[in-house]
Formats: sequence, structure tokens, C-alpha cells
Amino acid sequence: DSDLSMRTLSTPSPALIFPPNSPGFQNGRGSSTSSSSVTGETVAMVHSPPPTRLTHPLIRLASKHQKEQANIDRLPDLCMIQIFSFLPTNQLCRCARVCRRWYNLAWDPRLWRTIRLTGETINVDRALKVLTRRLCQDTPNVCLMLETVIVSGCRRLTDRGLYTIAQCCPELRRLEVSGCYNISNEAVFDVVSLCPNLEHLDVSGCSKVTCISLTREASIKLSPLHGKQISIRYLDMTDCFVLEDEGLHTIAAHCTQLTHLYLRRCVRITDEGLRYLMIYCTSIKELSVSDCRFVSDFGMREIAKLESRLRYLSIAHCGRITDVGIRYIAKYCSKLRYLNARGCEGITDHGVEYLAKNCTKLKSLDIGKCPLVSDTGLEFLALNCFNLKRLSLKSCESITGQGLQIVAANCFDLQMLNVQDCDVSVDALRFVKRHCKRCIIEHTNPAFF
Repeated sequence: DSDLSMRTLSTPSPALIFPPNSPGFQNGRGSSTSSSSVTGETVAMVHSPPPTRLTHPLIRLASKHQKEQANIDRLPDLCMIQIFSFLPTNQLCRCARVCRRWYNLAWDPRLWRTIRLTGETINVDRALKVLTRRLCQDTPNVCLMLETVIVSGCRRLTDRGLYTIAQCCPELRRLEVSGCYNISNEAVFDVVSLCPNLEHLDVSGCSKVTCISLTREASIKLSPLHGKQISIRYLDMTDCFVLEDEGLHTIAAHCTQLTHLYLRRCVRITDEGLRYLMIYCTSIKELSVSDCRFVSDFGMREIAKLESRLRYLSIAHCGRITDVGIRYIAKYCSKLRYLNARGCEGITDHGVEYLAKNCTKLKSLDIGKCPLVSDTGLEFLALNCFNLKRLSLKSCESITGQGLQIVAANCFDLQMLNVQDCDVSVDALRFVKRHCKRCIIEHTNPAFF
């Protein structure tokens, strides 16, 4: 379409994100949620200026129409940069091909603090290499502005892509590679060793990752204080099935500043691993060990050492936890706000009583599939936890409408109530709705709507 084109090796082409025959490339528009493989040549297009003399009237009319459509060019640079800031990475690369001015604006450093790539087929390794090379143009080999990289669900991401990030992005603060099951420990070690400001790390679904640690070279260089050099505060290792107690010990020893830790479905973790965790990581506020079937009441005793610092705890489907474990938590973690104990069938009304009387600031509680919890336990909740906003009683066979009415009469701020598969009457549900105006009720009673 243009008489003048400029070819450069430093400008990522949208073909890095979309091939010409992909659905996201049709009609000149792209999708921010799907990507494809890296193909094509790196090309930036620059439109030629309009001709000075127009002889044919149709040509003159078309030129006038084009001029009217180019009003966006009248916007100042700051406005254009603000508009570009809302675009995902693939669209920003596309904008860089429009004209010379857009090329310069699209590569403004303020727009490249985040790279977000998603999709199962995209060649992330090459995309990251080309993007970081362009971002390092003003500061050779180092990309100082990039702080966040999100490549969740990109199954073609390998260790090579993480090596690129580790070597080029020393200011990285957030990395999300969830679902990228081809990455290994070594690549993760390189990232945490070469990116000292990294605070947020999501490796959920990365089944080959067994621990988080510094590389051997970094450990020797930083010795003897290397254990305190990893600044990670948020760590999500959900579905890292190979993680064991020894790996958790290594994580705890190196990531002592952890405040948020999620170990959902790390099925090999036991109470011993939690003991290691509590020795080093004393600042944890949120912890999830859902579906860790080997965690028992002894593990709850270790978690209780967090005391008033613990605000969020998920022990869903940990079948070995009983009222004893709940009592440890209730006694020492008085500022607990959220507890998910769904599927812990050993919890009874006594456990709920301990919890309600000691954790009076509780806002969210899930005791679904706890068949031994009855209206008596709900009464303790209603009389002590007035700030309760979310309550899930799904599949609690011993719950009746009377217990719900007691809760509704005392917990006016209730916003969500789940009573699916519970034997409660329509009148009880209507009573809840009258007293808790903002409450959304999830139920399976076809007579109530």
C-alpha cells in the first residue's frame, strides 16, 4: 500500500504474534487473548507523503477523504501514548508499523513496563528474544524499564525464554509463567538469581519445578547472606505435583520474606514441610494447602505459629484435619479473615464454636461438605461473627432453615450464601433475603427464585 518501506531488524513484526492466516489477523485486527507461532520478517512500514500534484478528480477526492480520516494525527504525543497504554503487547507491535510517528510513540519506554503474551501455539522464546532486543536498544544488553512479564498458558515457553528474561531484565518485579510445563528448576533459578527485585512469581502448573533457589554461582557470590537475597513475597506453586518437603525446605530457607504462598494440590507436602516453612517464613499472611491430603492436625499446629499475622488460610479437602487442628488455628490466629475448610469431614460443631469465639473478625468461611456441622455451629457463628460476608454450606446435610434464619438475623452484612444441596425450606431462604438485602443466595431449590 505504500511506496516507501523501511526494513529493520530491531522492530518486532505483528507476525511474531499473528500469522497472516490466523483468526486474530483478519480484517486488520488482533486479539489480546490468543496468539500464534512466530513467522514472517521483521518489517516496519512507513507511509510515503501524498503527491504534490493531483490531476484526476477521483484521486483528489480520495486524498481529501484520507486527510479527514487522519484526524488522529492531530492528537499530541502524550494523548497517543495514553491511548497506546491500553493496548496489549501484540497490538502495540502492530501500531509500530503504521507510520514513522507511531513507530516512535509505540516504543516509548513508558509503554514497555509490561509484556503480556498468551496462547498455546505462540513461539514465546523467539518473541521474548526479539522484544527484549528492541527494548535494549538504548541500553545495550539491559532492559531497565521492563518490570512485568506475563506469559501464562504459553506451552512453547522453554528454559531458553526464561534465560532471555533473566539476562536482559534485571529490574523485573513480576513473572507469571503458569501452565508453562516445559520450564525447569535451572531456568527459574537463573531468574531469581539475576533479578534481585523479583517479588511476584507464579509457576503454577509447572510440573517440573520442584523448588525455588539461587544458582550455585550466585550462592557462592552472596555467601553467607545468600539465604536472604531472594526478595520474593508472592509465590504460587499450585499444581507443582513434584514439590516435596525437601523442596519446600529449600524454598523457605531462600525466600524468607514470603507473605503469600499457595501450595494447592502439591500432594506430596506433609506436616514436616510445614514445619520447615514456619521456621524461616514468619511473615506469611496468606497460605493455601488445599488438597494436600497428608497435612493433618500437626500441620495446623505449625501454621498456628504465625499467630495474628495469618489472615487467609485454605485447607480444603485436607481430610486428616479435625477439630483439634481448627482449635490450634482459632486459639492463636485471632485475626483470621478467611478460612476455607471445605471437605474437612472431621470438623464438627465444636470446631466451629472454637473458631467463632476466637476469630470474631472472620469475613469468609467455607465449611461445605462437612456433614457433622449443624444448626448449633451456625448459631455460634451468628452470635460471634457479626462481620461475616461470605458463608458456604454446600452439601452440609445437617443444616436446616432454622440455622439459616439465626445467621440472617445477626449477620446483616452477609453478601453470599451457598446452600446448594442443603435441605432448607423456601421460607428460610426468603427470610434470609429479607434480612440480608445484598445477599446472593446459591441454592438448588427450584421453588425459590
